Amino acid sequence: MLRTMPRVKLDDLNLSTGKKVRLHRLLYEHGPANGTMLLLPIDQGLEHGPVDFFDNPESLDPDFQFRLAVEAGFSGIALHIGLAEKYLNSYAGRVPLVLKLNGKTSIPDDSSAFSPQTASVEDAVRLGADAVGYTLYVGSPAQDEDMIQMADIREEAARFGMPLIVWSYPRGEAIEGKGGRESLFAIDYAARVACELGADVAKVNFPKLDHKKLAGQPAPYNEWRPTLQEAVTKIVKSAGKTLVIFAGGSKVGDEDLLEKARMSMEAGGAGLIFGRNVWQRQYNDALAITKKIREMMSEFSI
Repeated sequence: MLRTMPRVKLDDLNLSTGKKVRLHRLLYEHGPANGTMLLLPIDQGLEHGPVDFFDNPESLDPDFQFRLAVEAGFSGIALHIGLAEKYLNSYAGRVPLVLKLNGKTSIPDDSSAFSPQTASVEDAVRLGADAVGYTLYVGSPAQDEDMIQMADIREEAARFGMPLIVWSYPRGEAIEGKGGRESLFAIDYAARVACELGADVAKVNFPKLDHKKLAGQPAPYNEWRPTLQEAVTKIVKSAGKTLVIFAGGSKVGDEDLLEKARMSMEAGGAGLIFGRNVWQRQYNDALAITKKIREMMSEFSI
C-alpha cells in the first residue's frame, strides 16, 4: 500500500441499500475491483460531434468501445440512451452501464451552457444500469434551471436506489472572468457544488495552474501557489463525502496521462474516467494503455 491521502470508502457513505449494491459492483466487482473505479465514457458523439472519431475511424462504431470496456476491464461504460438501447444488449452483464440523463451539442457556445434531460432514471433501471450520470454547469447563467432539473433527477435516483454521478463542469462568462474553467478556483468550486447538491460521485477535470490567470481568481486562490499535487488534493477534500473521479480530457502522451492518473489517486480520488485518451488509439494500443492504468490503480486498494 502507498502512503496517500485518506480516501472516502463505500462504507463511509450514508447510502440506501440499492445505491450501495450498485456502487459495490462498480468499485469491487468490475474494473480494478479494489475499491477504485475506472470508467470509459462515450458521450462525446453528442457532446462534441463526430469530430472526435477522426483520429481513430474505427472508434466511430460504439462496438469498439463496448469491446474495449469488456476486454480491457473497465468498471463501467458511460453513454447516452440511444447507444445504450442499440448496443448494450450484446454486452449485457459483462460491463456495468452508467446512463447519461442529460446532454447537449457543442454547436451553441458555452456562455449560457445548459444540458436538457434526455432520459430518465426509470430508463436506467429498465436497461440494468448501475448508475446514472448528470452534467451540471456550475457558474452558467442557466445554473438555476440546471440545479432544479438535477434536483428532480436526484430525487428520482434516490427513489430507485440508483447512484448519481455528476459531471460537475465550470462554465459561463463569469467563470471565464475568474480564471477560467480549468482554474483551481473553478474546479474546486465545482467539486464542492456536486457534494452540496447530493452527488454520490463527482466527475471533475484536472486543473491547470496558470499563474498568468491568478489575478482573476477570488481570494485566496489568487495568492495561493500550490503544487499540482496540492491542488488536486484540495479538490478531493472539497468534495467531502462524495467520491471523486478525475477525467482524462483530450488525448495526451502516455507519460503525461499516467502521471496525472497517479496524482489523482494519490490525492485520494476514487477513480478515473478516461475516454478519448483511450479510444482514440488503435485497439491494441488502447488495451495496452488501459493495462498500465489498471496496474497503477491496483496499488491503491481500499
